[in-house]
Amino acid sequence: MVSSRNRKIWLVKKRRGERIANEILMHFRSQRKTAGDVSLSECIETGKDGNALSLIDIISSDEDLFEDLNTRELYRRLYDAMERILSAREREILIHRYGLGQRLPETQKQVSDRFGISRSYVSRIEKHAIEKLRMFFEENDMK
Repeated sequence: MVSSRNRKIWLVKKRRGERIANEILMHFRSQRKTAGDVSLSECIETGKDGNALSLIDIISSDEDLFEDLNTRELYRRLYDAMERILSAREREILIHRYGLGQRLPETQKQVSDRFGISRSYVSRIEKHAIEKLRMFFEENDMK
């Protein structure tokens, strides 16, 4: 027969074991919630030179996002102004000359060949168009 004292000790040990088992289960459950978490400093690739590439290196910051939005707004204003105040020829020459609209910039020679005019005439049209844009932006307090 088991003494009541031994039975109490056995029950305490059993409860303590159940508590420990419960704590372990709770730990594993909480780990499951964060299993999909990824650290920004975690190495995702190592280059041939041995440098590690992490997520923080490839994710843009808020400052980059702000700059990108600001640049887009400036381009939109420029294109709107070009559409409103420049002739079609002036607009096309500036687009080709400066590589606007995701084009590669062209030399005055390439533009003159494209439009069948002299390089000096391309230069004059370009200068006149830029001056018209500058005046438009100054008059409308756009910088």
